Amino acid sequence: MILNLLKYAKKYRWFAMLSPLCILVEVLIEVFIPMMMSLIVDVGINGGSLEGKNAVAVRLISLFGLHEKTGIAFVLGVGGIMVVLAILSLLAGAAAARFAATAGVGFGAELRRGVFDRVQDFGFANIDRFSTGSLVTRLTTDINVIQNTFMMAVRMFVRAPFMFVMAITMAVSINKKLALIFLIVAPLIGVMMIAIGARAFPRFERMFKKYDRINTAIQENLIGIRVVKAFVRAKHEKEKFAATNDDLRDASVFAEKLVVINEPLMTLAIYSCIIMILWFGGHIVTAGGMQIGELISFITYVQQILMALMMISMIFVMTIMSRASMRRVTAVLTERPDITDEGADPGLAVPDGSVEFRNVCFKYDKNGEKNVLDSVDLKIASGETIGVIGPTGSAKTTLVSLIPRLYDITSGELLVGGHDVKDYTVANLRESVSMVLQNNVLFSGTIAENLRWGNENATDEEVARAARLAQADEFIRSFPDGYETYLGQGGVNVSGGQKQRLCIARALLKKPKILILDDSTSAVDTATDRKIREGFRSLMGDTTVIIIAQRLNSVMDADRIIVLDDGRVDGVGTHEELLATNRIYSEVWNSQQEGAENDG
Repeated sequence: MILNLLKYAKKYRWFAMLSPLCILVEVLIEVFIPMMMSLIVDVGINGGSLEGKNAVAVRLISLFGLHEKTGIAFVLGVGGIMVVLAILSLLAGAAAARFAATAGVGFGAELRRGVFDRVQDFGFANIDRFSTGSLVTRLTTDINVIQNTFMMAVRMFVRAPFMFVMAITMAVSINKKLALIFLIVAPLIGVMMIAIGARAFPRFERMFKKYDRINTAIQENLIGIRVVKAFVRAKHEKEKFAATNDDLRDASVFAEKLVVINEPLMTLAIYSCIIMILWFGGHIVTAGGMQIGELISFITYVQQILMALMMISMIFVMTIMSRASMRRVTAVLTERPDITDEGADPGLAVPDGSVEFRNVCFKYDKNGEKNVLDSVDLKIASGETIGVIGPTGSAKTTLVSLIPRLYDITSGELLVGGHDVKDYTVANLRESVSMVLQNNVLFSGTIAENLRWGNENATDEEVARAARLAQADEFIRSFPDGYETYLGQGGVNVSGGQKQRLCIARALLKKPKILILDDSTSAVDTATDRKIREGFRSLMGDTTVIIIAQRLNSVMDADRIIVLDDGRVDGVGTHEELLATNRIYSEVWNSQQEGAENDG
């Protein structure tokens, strides 16, 4: 899991390596300073000798001729060296912080890009396995936790253990008996941290699932805010959000309350050590086995050990939290896309818009028992206009979604342009298929930018022509900024019918070999619907047009109409043929005609 994530830090590996090197320099200097301080007390102030003192410290002051100084001159000289060492330590620490920040933020950006790219490679089946709210949480909260842990790891994973070992080493060099206190307490601290970690991890996993739920709730509410207002459901939404928010709070408290006891227990253990060191150390100084300066240095090393252990404690808490996040992010990164280019011919382009289903079966859950589509046999010639109708839940959208491989068939064969759809790369296949979905999606940006999703290199005239064919040009030009009118997120500043026409224009601009319209004129009036269909006939030529519709008036002029019922083909024929031979079609036609007469 960690190796899967660390490859995203490769681009910033030099920053990640330079930071620990600077930290090593910083820690070495910090550990050396207390030894210099003991010389000031024992030699400069108390007038003792350099004999028996740290050899490195003595050699350093000898370089500056301070070994011959006494009194205030010695104190000022050694103090000056300490100031220089402190400045060097500060510079090394600042450099380490900058390198770590660069590596951490860069790693987070690359990881976020990697997860987003992986999601873009997913088929619909993959996306169905993750909720939108969960993917948002993984791309934001989870990656932020991992990024912060990585940034801390680059610094503290080196600093804390190194300072702990160096401070213990220096403390042992001063007095072995006093240092035994740490050697007794350290294993107890380790056992305590392991016990807390084992119980805390599952709690944090539950907490992040609550984050998924609250992100989903927020997203649903903001996307459907107009429905909420229209049905006066604001109070209900507030109550629902409050319940979800309270669940997150309770899960967070449940997770955090276990790890927060880590710090006070650590502090209790360390200060107990300090009390014992002051007690036993005072007796040792009184007995002449240790000098006052050495005791002061020893206590300073105790503080450094305390700081190191507190950092280890912080690392421990962050690791527990990030472990849950790492598992969730890794689950996305290791999710194998259901639809790949494996075995496809990169040079194979779709020659025409013919489509053939050969005994095709499909089910969303491959382990499920019932097929959504069952034994479908259809042959559609290039350039045909095909209507698809059927009761709700008859798998009309599922049928057409298989053509551009939004889903892969479970069994049988599906051919486009005379070749199995798996012979094409996904990009080549989908470049030849335009699909206007039931849920019309527009993106933040101008109308022209949205239309050019169909063809980013389209000229202004081509954009306008596609809009005219989709009966969108007139209302676009009614806006003060025309085609440069800015659309809010999801196209909130245009009506449902206008949104449908913009999506149709976008699909037409792609100049596809197969055009699929999934109930895409349901929000426009019948007159506009008729004009759009007339525009198709003038533009399409050899383009195959497949129209899913609830209103039979939208498909009655099609070359053929397919009737689906419960995932099976119930009938195929022209309007007149189906009226005479197909029960479902004739019932729908009669009911719609009666409804039209009643409306009249």
